[in-house]
Amino acid sequence: MRPHRVASWGLTVYLAVLAGVALWPQPVDRPVADLLQRALRALHRRGIPGWVDYALVESVSNVLLFVPLGALVAWIIGRGYWWVGAAAGLLTSCVIELAQFLFLPARVPTLADVLANTLGALLGALLALPIMRRRGPVRNRAAARTL
Repeated sequence: MRPHRVASWGLTVYLAVLAGVALWPQPVDRPVADLLQRALRALHRRGIPGWVDYALVESVSNVLLFVPLGALVAWIIGRGYWWVGAAAGLLTSCVIELAQFLFLPARVPTLADVLANTLGALLGALLALPIMRRRGPVRNRAAARTL
């Protein structure tokens, strides 16, 4: 299977999973929130700084969640338009936060989430660049059609 097709399928699956996570009626971390709080307290007792808290973990999770989006979009669009991966992250995040605001009263949309998600997509697009450079230009191997 061609890399472009794999990336397209990967993006489709990723967006389905992202929609499930982002549009779940309750925050998806709710079932493990208490466990995470206890783990953080245990880490703090072992010397991890206090600023490593639930808010930081949530923000880093938002960044990591959007890295695949930026990478896959950049891979599909191509080297010259790698920045579209970051733009896709911004647009997708804005749509998610708006949907949460309008339809999911238990969810809390924030600008911080939009920024973290966009940063993740930007990082993904930037991480894809060296791989795309090594891969070389994509050539259409289909036979040329003549009239």
